[in-house]
Amino acid sequence: MKPISYVSADEAVSHIKSGSHIHLSSVASVPHCLVQALCRRADAGDVKDLRFHHLHTEGPAPYSEERYQGIFFDQGFFIGSNVRKNVNKGWADYIPVHLSESQKLYRERHIPLGAALVNVSLPDDQGRVSLGTSVDCSVAAVESADIAIAVINPNVPFAYGDLLNLEQFDYLVKDDTPLISLAYSEPSPTDILIGKHTAALVEDGDCLQMGIGSIPDAIAAQLKNHKHLGLHTEMFADGLLDLIKKGIIDGSRKKIDRGKIVASFLYGSDELYSFIDHNPDVLMKDIKYVNNPYVIAQNPNVRAINSAIEVDLTGQICADSIGTRVWSGTGGQLDFVRGATLSEGGKSITVFASQTKYGGSKIVPELNPGAGVVTPRPNAQWIVTEFGAVNLYGKSLQERAKLLISIAHPDHQEDLDRAAFERFGPHWHLLKL
Repeated sequence: MKPISYVSADEAVSHIKSGSHIHLSSVASVPHCLVQALCRRADAGDVKDLRFHHLHTEGPAPYSEERYQGIFFDQGFFIGSNVRKNVNKGWADYIPVHLSESQKLYRERHIPLGAALVNVSLPDDQGRVSLGTSVDCSVAAVESADIAIAVINPNVPFAYGDLLNLEQFDYLVKDDTPLISLAYSEPSPTDILIGKHTAALVEDGDCLQMGIGSIPDAIAAQLKNHKHLGLHTEMFADGLLDLIKKGIIDGSRKKIDRGKIVASFLYGSDELYSFIDHNPDVLMKDIKYVNNPYVIAQNPNVRAINSAIEVDLTGQICADSIGTRVWSGTGGQLDFVRGATLSEGGKSITVFASQTKYGGSKIVPELNPGAGVVTPRPNAQWIVTEFGAVNLYGKSLQERAKLLISIAHPDHQEDLDRAAFERFGPHWHLLKL
């Protein structure tokens, strides 16, 4: 491999033209040194009308701030806490898209990328680099952008799966900023109950998809007596790491990528990042593959476990917004819901606490005005709260309402029953399940 020729971050971003669409590698692996260099150009009045695209990002997000109005405009595919306030104030924006199709926006030039800015690992002896913890739609971005800039960072793990060649980049920058990590949070008593109800729906040999947070970690903690689980998931975090190290997740029953852990991005501890480094059992791959429902469905007994902000009495699942206030995004929820329901023996499972932290019910007569339906009611299957698990699949509207009220918080069941009676009429109280 020939010697690497580096340029400074300021030199690299100086080639980005005003009016460009820019992709950022996401989650823990944002190339902050390039973002800071673009801020210096902006402060000098040297650039304007740059539009940023990414999955959710961690760390400072100046590209979403009011002070850069007319210079930067953030249009993410998923909203994290660092841009949420600015999105809901209108200084930044959100592009609704299934994560499986985020790469399609680039490859088919629905978003004509002027530049792709990504963090990558140190190269191997063949000149190949890994996108490490954040592959997602970054492969498509590098392939599609007019200019591709890589920050070679020794803290980015070399993860197998979809690799890139140094020749694919126009400019290389050196940086050693640590990846942003996330501390493990202890599950609450409510989380633990949800974990127990959910784990009861998982059998030995099932293939899991799970996200990040205290509830997924609580579910993982309840799976320690299971055997031969598989993992094909858009992301995973530390909660599953213990199951992997104990051999509970071994992928031996998968039909595709047997024995492999397949994901597209992850976020967690430094231990998690070290785990995937040069680990042949882990494949970090393009979101086009990982979140394709027809790929997901090739494994039998998929258990797609996702969350919700609220669910109405007919089974409509809102997971991206609180009324008109954007909270997160469509993400890959419906990708995996569809994949699981197409999988032989698969189940889609939606988990959430029955109440908000303010005591409001998350099972509601109707979704809040403006709320987004991420999973339509025909796709709803298992719904789990701390009060139990019910299966809506194949059930009528009235039957669904009865089932959902049974796992709502007792403080809200009377009001929900009254709302159902007003909606469905006198037959409501005669209906038996």
